[in-house]
Amino acid sequence: MPLGEILRKQREQMGMSQAQLAAAAGLSQGYLSQIENSEVANPSAAVLFRLAQALHLDPRSLLPDDPRYFGTAEAEKFETPVDPDLLRFLAQLTTEQQTSLLIFLRRMEEATEIEQPRH
Repeated sequence: MPLGEILRKQREQMGMSQAQLAAAAGLSQGYLSQIENSEVANPSAAVLFRLAQALHLDPRSLLPDDPRYFGTAEAEKFETPVDPDLLRFLAQLTTEQQTSLLIFLRRMEEATEIEQPRH
């Protein structure tokens, strides 16, 4: 399957628009559209990594099946045991909502750390 089709399929499964994915990956929407429409044959590895990260994918899924691209240690960094429904929900939040949620969760984590006795 061509890279553009893979990206479009994954983006749609995440419930993301092109604009959302482009923003999350630090790309222009026009450039992402060109990649999805196979108008860009070989985007850089940096672009592929950012797209994979934004889609919560192992970057190897966007590259040719060639073991020279990644070793085992690098691949383990990209495994994401996160519920896909949660990722879809988070992807639909605005940046401000995501920031507020992150602050809230950090405060909960800090409160939990204070309550737990240290040994």
